[in-house]
Amino acid sequence: MIKGIGIDLTEIERIHEMVQKHPQFVWKILTPAEKEQYEKLGGSRALEYLAGRWSLKESFSKALGTGIGKEVGFQDIEIIDNQLGAPIVTHSPFKGRVHASVSHTAVNVMTEIILESENEND
Repeated sequence: MIKGIGIDLTEIERIHEMVQKHPQFVWKILTPAEKEQYEKLGGSRALEYLAGRWSLKESFSKALGTGIGKEVGFQDIEIIDNQLGAPIVTHSPFKGRVHASVSHTAVNVMTEIILESENEND
């Protein structure tokens, strides 16, 4: 049963400006495991990864119905790329199955999260 769907569209340049103004922004958004993946990337690919994680976590919070804030923060959600490059949610406050998708252009990153549970009560 689908419990929530969230989408987000983020301008990569906006994330780049945030990193330039506030270098600690990276550490606010990424978990230690995500930081490890991020630090292996360079140039535009690293920026796409960071923008993608921002957008995926925004999508997740929208699907959950909370937004990012008191109930769910950036560190509460961890999304790691598998060996094929697909984003996999490895930690979150949602107990069911989480489907994640991310797509980039040179300018934007678009993400979608679908939350699925085994039964109606979850």
